Amino acid sequence: MSGPDECKSTPPEGRSQRFLRSFAHAAPVAFATLALLGTAPRARADESGTSFWQPGAYDDRAAIPNSPGWSVSATPYHSTVYASSSVSTATLVRTGRLNQNAVGDVSATSANFENIFTLSPSYGFALPDLGAQAAVSVSTVVGKASTTESGALAASLGTNGVATNFSFGDSISGFGDLAPQLSLYWTRGVNNFMVYATGNAPVGEYSQRRLANLGIGHGAVDGGLGYTYSNSDAKLEFSAVAGFTYNQINPFTNYRSGVDFHLDVGASTSLNERLSVGPVGYLYDEIGCDGGSGDHFGCFRSRVAGLGARAAYNVALSDAQASFSLKAYGEFAADNRPAGWNLRLAVSISRK
Repeated sequence: MSGPDECKSTPPEGRSQRFLRSFAHAAPVAFATLALLGTAPRARADESGTSFWQPGAYDDRAAIPNSPGWSVSATPYHSTVYASSSVSTATLVRTGRLNQNAVGDVSATSANFENIFTLSPSYGFALPDLGAQAAVSVSTVVGKASTTESGALAASLGTNGVATNFSFGDSISGFGDLAPQLSLYWTRGVNNFMVYATGNAPVGEYSQRRLANLGIGHGAVDGGLGYTYSNSDAKLEFSAVAGFTYNQINPFTNYRSGVDFHLDVGASTSLNERLSVGPVGYLYDEIGCDGGSGDHFGCFRSRVAGLGARAAYNVALSDAQASFSLKAYGEFAADNRPAGWNLRLAVSISRK
């Protein structure tokens, strides 16, 4: 005969047991999905590694003014840059695509492409009481920006884990912010000096929820000094412009970027009366920590450097002077900021 234990049959699995077992398998996937697609994260990120100051804005003849009167500068600009997980994560949190409170590791890359056109009309006039010349200008951009964020989020719940792959893309066309500027120039022989003050009026295309923007969403004030050594006999020229940016808080994200330091340098030698070539470079370094009630990432300082070359060609018109300057930069030493390469062609026309 069978013993009493052998006569017992295994009881069927109850509804609650089946639910718990299904939940144990499904929870990590649901958790990772909610972490990635959280719609109301509390934290906000750095402004996608972007800044008001565009590195490489100055190079040769930076402290030498144009002739008094009207002038205009037009600059087609292309950049291809990539960023690692820190910038990509901050961007995804800012746009609401990643839940800051989720437990998990994000491995992501950001690809950014810009094709923009900068237009800067300017008017120069003399200040005889100061022995100087002044210029007022305003700049804006029009064009297209595209961004792609892709990677994986690894999340865990108990002893279970799951990795959720993601890919988001966005592009925008339109106008950027306005940047008025006042510059003062002094010339003493081969030495030329310049001081400037500029700022950002956040009127361009910007949305907290967009991956790609043409504006930065907040105001900024920037000022600095420039120097140019220009020796026509030796056919040599060297320029350097250094400045600082104070960023106002972004009202959409309650995030304030720290104080930025930037340095643009360039040198050239004249091959003939019209053509000159030489190296160029820049350094952008955020020396102040980010802040604001929307900052939950800490200091999050950004940094990038660039080196490249330029070629300039001058053409004398009947009553004006035209200058064409082609510059190419490769970037390195990036931290919490996209880096890659950029190419710009500056066309400037001024009265003689």
